[in-house]
Amino acid sequence: MATARLNTILFDLDGTLLPLEQKRFMHGYFNLFEKCCVELGYDGSSALSALQFGLKAMLANDGTMTNKERFDQTFEHMTGIPVSEFNARLASFYEKDFHQLKAASKPSPLAPGLVSMVRSKGYDVVLATTPLFPWQGTYARLGWANLDPSLFSLITTYEDFSYAKPHVGYYQEILKSRSVKAEQCLMIGNDVGEDMIAQQLGMQVYLVTDCLINEQQDSLDSYRKGSLSDLIRFCEELPLCN
Repeated sequence: MATARLNTILFDLDGTLLPLEQKRFMHGYFNLFEKCCVELGYDGSSALSALQFGLKAMLANDGTMTNKERFDQTFEHMTGIPVSEFNARLASFYEKDFHQLKAASKPSPLAPGLVSMVRSKGYDVVLATTPLFPWQGTYARLGWANLDPSLFSLITTYEDFSYAKPHVGYYQEILKSRSVKAEQCLMIGNDVGEDMIAQQLGMQVYLVTDCLINEQQDSLDSYRKGSLSDLIRFCEELPLCN
């Protein structure tokens, strides 16, 4: 049986295309969210607790509803605030306050050229960032990385996905959306637990080590790996995808 030919490349965002201090980013995110809620007249501590539980609920999502629906259900249950009201009032948060978190990132000048290069070779390119944010928060981070959203055929956000990394269901949703087999895909990311798990489905993987996350201290021997510069050299050697 012929081996399926690689035709789809999945890129993680945070720590991969966008070098990021993850702990600083999340700490800043929580602080800004709580501050915004207080300014809107809500109980900041209660809203922050609901946000954190909502994130955990999305991480444990089972595919029966979107991550947005799972988050909204959890948030409204914990705070008693109608989510239609809350989401409408919070809309400006991702357009303004959220951008203060750019200080936790260090945009790489290599990322835009890398994505453009694999596109020019004919590969379908997916932004496979774990879908825990509204699309506005994801597009904001793309902007910090100087990446145009139009470079990607699919951008995974919490409105459209029903699983989150490291659940393999998340990757299966991408495969279904793009109508491809796992063997046709290359997943590129910096988190051993969240990104390299795609290998279990039969995807090829590449571990970017500049902002390496390896919480379980797993062996890296089975992964192709290197810096973003190394990845560019690897992608330059990929054949044209017709």
